[in-house]
Order: sequence, then C-alpha cells, then structure tokens
Amino acid sequence: MEINDLTPAERTVWEAFPKGRAVDFRVAGEESAAQDTDREAQRTVRAAVLRALLLDGPVESGEVAALKVAGARITGVLDLRYATIESVVRLSDCHFDEVPDFSGAQLKYLNLSGSQLPGLASARVRIDGGLRLTNCRFRGPVRLGGAQVAGALYLEGTEVTAPEGNERPVLQLHQVTVGEDLCASGLRTHGEIRLNGATISGSLRLENAELRHRGDFVLNAEALEVGANVLGRRLSARGRIDLRGARIPGRLDLLYCELSNPGGTAMRASSCVIGEVWLRGGTPMEGRLNLRRSQIEHLNLDPEMLPDQVRLLDLTYTSLTPHVPPELRLPMLERDEDTFDPHGYEQLTASYRRTGDDHAARLVQLAKQRRHRTTLPWYGRLWGHVQDATVGYGFRPMRALGWLLSLLAVGSVAFTLHTPPRLKADEAPEFNPVFYTLDLLLPVISFGQETAFAPEGGQQALAYVLILTGWILATTVIAGVTRTVSRQ
Repeated sequence: MEINDLTPAERTVWEAFPKGRAVDFRVAGEESAAQDTDREAQRTVRAAVLRALLLDGPVESGEVAALKVAGARITGVLDLRYATIESVVRLSDCHFDEVPDFSGAQLKYLNLSGSQLPGLASARVRIDGGLRLTNCRFRGPVRLGGAQVAGALYLEGTEVTAPEGNERPVLQLHQVTVGEDLCASGLRTHGEIRLNGATISGSLRLENAELRHRGDFVLNAEALEVGANVLGRRLSARGRIDLRGARIPGRLDLLYCELSNPGGTAMRASSCVIGEVWLRGGTPMEGRLNLRRSQIEHLNLDPEMLPDQVRLLDLTYTSLTPHVPPELRLPMLERDEDTFDPHGYEQLTASYRRTGDDHAARLVQLAKQRRHRTTLPWYGRLWGHVQDATVGYGFRPMRALGWLLSLLAVGSVAFTLHTPPRLKADEAPEFNPVFYTLDLLLPVISFGQETAFAPEGGQQALAYVLILTGWILATTVIAGVTRTVSRQ
C-alpha cells in the first residue's frame, strides 16, 4: 500500500507503527468513536490499512513495532484469517463497522478493550500472550471456539447481545484453552455462553455477571476443566446453567447468587468432581437443582436456597455445613420425588456423625425408614407403622422402655384382679402380680413366677401377648443401648 493513498489519520497510524507509539483519537468527554459525526473523517481508519501494517508494515532497527490505536473508527473487514502477526495489537475504544476476523491466526497479544463491534470471528485463534476484551460491546456473536490463549482471557464488564432470531450461542468458547484465568466479572450476555470442553488452567471468574436467556441455556459448560475455582459471587442467571461432568478442584463459589429458570433446570452439576460448593446467602433458586452422581469434598449449602425440586441420587460429599437441625436438611432428600435414594440419607447421617451429633444422625435414619415405608406394599407399610409407633424403628429405644412399663402396669392390674391358679399348690411361691408380669415380659430374667402359675382364658391370651411384645421390646432396648455404647 502506497503511503500517498493514506488519509491523515491513517498516515498517523502508519508512522507510529514502526516505533510502537500509541495513537489516540479520543477527545475528553467522548465515550466512543461513533458519537461525534463531525470528527469521523479525522479518525476513520480503513481495516485494509491495519491489515497491511500487521502483515508487511515498515520496521525500524532497534524499535519494537506495535499497533496501538485508541478511539478510531475502523471501516471494512479486518481480515487476518490464518495470518501470523508478530506485533502487539491494541485497538482500544474503537468502533468497528464490520466483524473482524482472526480465525486461525497466530498473534502475540490482542487487546480490543472498550471497543464496539458487530461481533468477532476468532475460531481456533492462537495467542501467545493474553486476549483482552474488557468492557467491549458486541452486537452479534463472539466466536472463539477452539481458541488457544497462553495468558489470560479478559471479558470483564463486556456486553454480548445478538439480533432477534439468532439461535446460535452469543459467546462461543467451546474447546478453548486458557493458560491463566478466564476473567468475566461483570459480564452481561443475552443468549447462550458455550464453554463445552473448555480447559482453563486458572480460575473462571463470573462475579457480578448478568446472564440472560430465559427458558434456555445461559451457560453450557459440560466437561469444563479448571485448574482452580469457578467464582460466581453475586451472579445473576436467568436461564439454565449446565456443568455436567465438570472438574473443579477448588471451589464452585455461588454465594449471594440468583439462579432462576422456572419450569426447567436452574443448575445441573451432575457427574462432577468438585472440591467445594458454596451455595449460600442468595435468593431461593427457581427451577430444578441437579447434583446427581457428583463427588464433592465440602458442601456449604444453605437450605433456604434450595428449590422445590432437587436431584441428589448418588451424590457423595465428605462434609456439610452449616450445621443445622436435620428438620431443615431432610426436605432436600424428600424433594427428589422420582426415586427413593437410601444413599442420600446415609450421606447426611455420616455428615452429622462426623460432627458428633448422634441425635441428629438417628433422626435422619428414622426419616430414611419412613421414606422407605412409602415404597412398600400395604402389608409392609402396616408393619412399618407398627414399628414406628412402638420403637421408632429401633432408633428410639426409650420409647420401647415406655411400652414395657405400660404393659407391666396393665399386666400387674389384670393379674391382681384375678390370680392365676397354681400348677402345684404345695410348691408354688406366693403370687406377686408385678413380678409375674415381669417374668412374662423379660425373656432372660426369671423370678420363678411364670413356671408356678397357669393363667386361663383371657388371662392366657394376655400372657401370650406379654411374652411376644416383651421379646420384641426388650431386644430393641438392648440394641439401642448397644449402638449408643459402640458410638461412644
């Protein structure tokens, strides 16, 4: 390209390039390059000129060439497909008329911070440094699928929207590889973010982000792998978040967040391996929460944030906080109406036992038996109700002791009113209704009363009932005491 063909603005950029000098077309008080039509000619730069500079621009010995332009209006398509760019590219606070295309290109560093663009085509781009798209405004899809960024990827404060009727993801980051953090704090999107199969060596930061795509995916991140954390404090998501199969060795931080997808799944984190999940302090989740088959080291979960539908089948966790009464935790197990999952009750029981709260652990086990009872046929449910009423399925042994004392009182009164006849009049001891009833109730201890007297009629039926219930209740009391001693 001949230098005589350049406009004054383009000549300024051309002459600054070899020495890496910055060219700033901005004027104090202006927010973008598109607002002052009177000055557009003074700061308009053709994309073809920038392409010529980056591919075959002038160089000076002892200087590091770089394209550093701020506040320009760039017309035409900046087409750098499959190019190898050795210079730093910084086009900040610029206004692009057409979608720039970096697909398959290799760059040292790319900075488009603060710019307004109709979209971005950069699939499979390779950047040896960082990619900075901070505070950009995209009016169409951003395609970065398969990109390799050796440094960090910055999307902080960026807004990505798409025209009505667009069905493709507005932010395509599937299969990307980021060598450091993916920083997207304050990101605002209206459509799907696709992060399937992405690998991020550092953390994924989504603090204060606003994601909107009601009734559909806002974040589709199946098989996501991060080296540290996924940080989403004060995240607001209206749509579906999908983290199925993600690997997060640090924490999934969703403190003070708002997750909403009424009538669908608000968040699916099934089959994941996560160090810690923090879900506290925000508004109650609207939609379904799915944590099935995941492995979580520490679950920091506020019961008030759980939605009406929770899927926890085969969820495994080591510890659960905060420590609250089991009455607040059990509803999350009962909201998975599709199936009875005994594993969930065992996990909750184990978490209480690790904190030394054996009483809470027993209540969870009792709730497990009651939930299991609803899956049995009528005769099983009947027997279950009997066990529950009498001994609390063995988890309330003192109730069995109360039944023993009640039966002792009934038997003592009944045998006091009518003494059973002696088997051998000359050898029988003096009749004692209390110890005779104890002889019937207690299966091991003998006071010599039961073998000396033979009840008849209704008293004989009462004796059979006392013997049978005595065996059941005494065994329950002994089992309960044994469990208590073994835990201590």
